[in-house]
Amino acid sequence: MNLKQAVSGIAALACMSTAAHAQSAGTFYVTTGWFHLAPQSSSQPLQVTSIGGSPTSITEPNTGASLGSADTIGLTAGYFITDHIATEFVIGYPPSFDLNGTGNLEQFGKLGQAKQWSPTLLFKYYFNKPTASFRPYLGVGVSRIWFTDEKITNGVFEANVLHGPTSVTTDSSWEPVFNAGFTYAFNQHWFAGVSVSYLPLSTTAKLNSAAATPVGTLNVQSQTKIKLNPIVTYVNIGYRF
Repeated sequence: MNLKQAVSGIAALACMSTAAHAQSAGTFYVTTGWFHLAPQSSSQPLQVTSIGGSPTSITEPNTGASLGSADTIGLTAGYFITDHIATEFVIGYPPSFDLNGTGNLEQFGKLGQAKQWSPTLLFKYYFNKPTASFRPYLGVGVSRIWFTDEKITNGVFEANVLHGPTSVTTDSSWEPVFNAGFTYAFNQHWFAGVSVSYLPLSTTAKLNSAAATPVGTLNVQSQTKIKLNPIVTYVNIGYRF
């Protein structure tokens, strides 16, 4: 083999390696993996807003709640608009969060639970060349947040603080998402990734209680604003088409 043939062979191998890791414009991809959601939560004191239909403004001092962490499986589907910009749709099986008492409510432990839905649309900017195996990125997007299956599960708290059977509703909202992470390509199709996202999220929990009183059962409405502000990590494996 002469020098010219050797150089040609090396160039061909380089081209094969480049093609194997291409993440360029027009590429579709999907991923699946595990989400860990860690709320950085706090809440305002419980406020009674209505008793028997009459508006009130009674604040229960030193009362509050926090949310525990949760895990769930996730799916994403993405498309490279350019060699460096991709758009991605993210969804996960709705995780169930435990609501725990704080302050004077800490003695009751777990107060209730709810499932969170948060489909998200992200726009990501990828660094390094599309032929690189390792590609870090920064992203920003928007998420639609709502809760289902909200309920009080602690009968002692329900009887002694809310004074009767209680139903719960929560607000839905659009929230921004800030995202950073990286992918590592094993070959032309398969890759793995890790990302961290932050959502400045809050919701108002509204409670309707059927309270037993000397004059009969009265509807008591109360509410509290809960800041969740979750940090979400996602470890995943992906496939490019």
